[in-house]
Amino acid sequence: MSDPAPVAPPDYGALYAHDARVTPLEGGLAALTDEHLATYRSQGFLAVNGVFSPERIRAALEGVRDLVLGNVPGFDGVQFERAVRDRLDELTGDERIDGIRKLSGFVRWDDRLAELADDPALRGTVRRLLGGREPHLFQDMGLSKPPRIGAEKPWHQDCAYFNLDQGEPVVGVWIALDRATLDNGCMHVLAGGHHHGPQHHWLRRDWQICDTDVPRLHDKDHPVLAVELEPGGALLFDGLLPHGTPPNASEARRRALQYHYCAADARWVDPEKRLAVFGTEGKDVAC
Repeated sequence: MSDPAPVAPPDYGALYAHDARVTPLEGGLAALTDEHLATYRSQGFLAVNGVFSPERIRAALEGVRDLVLGNVPGFDGVQFERAVRDRLDELTGDERIDGIRKLSGFVRWDDRLAELADDPALRGTVRRLLGGREPHLFQDMGLSKPPRIGAEKPWHQDCAYFNLDQGEPVVGVWIALDRATLDNGCMHVLAGGHHHGPQHHWLRRDWQICDTDVPRLHDKDHPVLAVELEPGGALLFDGLLPHGTPPNASEARRRALQYHYCAADARWVDPEKRLAVFGTEGKDVAC
């Protein structure tokens, strides 16, 4: 899907005003207890530092670099930021790295990135979050916010993009490759917002929840939380959790990987059934 036509940007300061910052759990996935899993079901997310070692994150960054620089023949899942698309032929290697918006469909092209998605501890945790059902990886993406030009990803629910039957759980795993901060566009979540159920989405700056609906969903029981993570940290979140990321106006890179899992025996439906729930403007959209 091509990007929606540019529209006037919102007041990002108001749209991503947060009530608090999340304090991630330390110690990696081995530190998760049944109480933490209960928190995930209540709040719709868990933030955990130390999920992957510095060595594995460095390997993942090398994998991303090879994909972006064309070192993997046949891979074409690279999307650049709008700000650089008219001068791609002029960009040096590092400038290309700092022009990326998204990578998609790469696990079959790079063993280093596939290895993270198939990590036994991660898959075991996802299995627990799916209620013991066997996980199936059905989407893999690299999400980048380059310095100064990294664009917003408006508030949305990931399930709005997937043709899964209502009630089928989706677990998103967002892995920080760089330090994710308030300055460079870290994830913002509406805690407990998955309990609101599916929200109507509109094709505006992206396929998104309407800006004016975000305040309606946000109250004292559903605060907006900013999720800052160290490299190797991960945010695990429910597919119905409203979330978004503001632009990156800083000088720091903010790169991440995101994997989506459903149950191996999940029920899939026709797009029309999804559109009837999330909005008819979502035909052929890509997360």
